[in-house]
Amino acid sequence: MVKVVKNFVKVNKFTRPGIKLSGVKGIVMHWTATNGATALNERNYFNDTCIAAERYASAHYFVDRNEAQYIIPENEMAYHAHDQNRCYVSFLKPNANQTAIGVEMCVEKNGTIHDETVQNAAELVADLCKRFKLSTDKIVRHYDVTNKNCPAPWVSDSSKLAAFRKKVDSLLGNKTVSNSTAPSSNKNSSSSSSAASGSLKSKVDGLRFYSKPSWEDKDVVGTVNKGYGFPTVVEKVKVGSAYQYKVKNSKGATYYITASDKYVEVSGNVKAASSPSKSTASKSSSGSSSIKSVGKIKIVGVSNAAIVMDKPDRNNSKNIGTVKLGSKIDISGSVKGKNNPKGYWEVIYNGKRGYVSGQFGTRV
Repeated sequence: MVKVVKNFVKVNKFTRPGIKLSGVKGIVMHWTATNGATALNERNYFNDTCIAAERYASAHYFVDRNEAQYIIPENEMAYHAHDQNRCYVSFLKPNANQTAIGVEMCVEKNGTIHDETVQNAAELVADLCKRFKLSTDKIVRHYDVTNKNCPAPWVSDSSKLAAFRKKVDSLLGNKTVSNSTAPSSNKNSSSSSSAASGSLKSKVDGLRFYSKPSWEDKDVVGTVNKGYGFPTVVEKVKVGSAYQYKVKNSKGATYYITASDKYVEVSGNVKAASSPSKSTASKSSSGSSSIKSVGKIKIVGVSNAAIVMDKPDRNNSKNIGTVKLGSKIDISGSVKGKNNPKGYWEVIYNGKRGYVSGQFGTRV
């Protein structure tokens, strides 16, 4: 078992507010993104510099190759996973800060997470799962909760989360391990339809899926990355003016995900589209556009206007227009793209698809 050093930071407004958790329903994994800093370095930062800077941030544990610094009591809230008031993981809603323990993995000088750090984190998380009676599908990334690129190596390669869950399962002595990167629903679901024989994989990173036939943000329960998806596609359903697939995960929980072949690849036979869902979805601001809007973003972080590109690659794209600072624009999704760690918003610009750098838009 990893050495755990109890070393609480002082109670304060910014890193340890002293607010009690409503319960522990999951564990959110992070990376520190501060190359070369040890777990103790991180603890001292959150006990001093972070407070002086009046920055709201913290986590319960910081893990490096040698130890785990336990800096916030497990029954208290840490500020680790509620950026921009988002929570896309159903079992952690409405606020993961109030329902989850945050575990930060320290980063080596070369920007990687050492295997020994991952092993120590797995031993710590296995102990947490055992004590709080959590299955390993309740281990999620910060990325799953708010779409933040954290832990970045686990976002660029989502199989690392599956491998970590498997490692924790092994430490717990479990024979069945979690394979999907998609957070599992806590709702009961019936078994798959006999007509369902298809399976689905995402073609992009960060593809959202929903708890019911809907395009609304409030119904998002998680995301899947490129190459991952669902083992069972039940049927294709019409939602508003577009289509979704009704899918099931390996535990039989039902979700809904876009049926656009731009974003998903389906193999096998899928039941034909059923009657239109009563769920409403916002229409594209372009009016006549056939591209489905799934919400809006507000342009932020620019001096005057954000550039709209013809493809998600800011180094190899053409500018097709601009959107002024503070303006709102419909989006049809988000993609990882190339040459931008923040990814890209896929926007509906003059009835056509365009792309805006991820850091220049925030959902509204």
